[in-house]
Amino acid sequence: MKRARKGKKLEAAVKKTCDIEDLWKLQLEKITEMRKSGDAPVDTMGCHKLADPLATPETFRFQVLLALMLSSQTKDEVTSAAMMRLRNYGCNVDAMLKIPTSELEKLLCPVGFYRRKAEYIQKAAAILKEKYNGDVPDSLEGLCSLPGVGPKMAHLVLQIAYDKVDGIAVDTHVHRIVNRLGWMKTDTPEKTRAKLQEMLPRSYWTTINPLLVGFGQQICLPIKPKCGVCLCQEFCPSSTAKASKQSSEETQ
Repeated sequence: MKRARKGKKLEAAVKKTCDIEDLWKLQLEKITEMRKSGDAPVDTMGCHKLADPLATPETFRFQVLLALMLSSQTKDEVTSAAMMRLRNYGCNVDAMLKIPTSELEKLLCPVGFYRRKAEYIQKAAAILKEKYNGDVPDSLEGLCSLPGVGPKMAHLVLQIAYDKVDGIAVDTHVHRIVNRLGWMKTDTPEKTRAKLQEMLPRSYWTTINPLLVGFGQQICLPIKPKCGVCLCQEFCPSSTAKASKQSSEETQ
């Protein structure tokens, strides 16, 4: 009862003041409610689920890195299947150095840009072997020096493999959604990350990515978002639900 009363007060505050802090708090509350079932692809097949929990710590971290490298421009279902094939083959630094590139490509296909990613994986494995004693670096600088690894992947590796939170991981879902919700106007994920880190308390930095990614997979789709069923529709400047409702009323 108290939570419902608090939610109503926040809704009233947003309508009255349009304060950005009230806005994002309310929208995240609504999104969390929509995501409570935890059945989006990211929840069951996201990169945090794909490494072997029984592997050695070094191998576990390497598999987290590989899962993230494969996930770029690839659906979670495809990434998950590719990681299972790699794990069945033998997914550690030495195995990736020994496997013929053509065979690695077959294991990765149909991951997006699988040929390029096979090359990146083997180059990264060589660097890890030479510079990091076969382990994954635990710094943003070290991770971003690896081929095919950018800031988003690096932040997620640190969070999943090392339980370190140095920043917010921003992918296309997060970038698209926070701009749609009216939190900011940015034209690149990196600019979005910088703004989000200014806006959000650190307690949100780990949870914001999977929360919004799942929301983007199920409701706030890249094309034809399901605004009609979204609980944020009254507080979202990009919502098409109110326009559709108004058009329907005018034709009656």
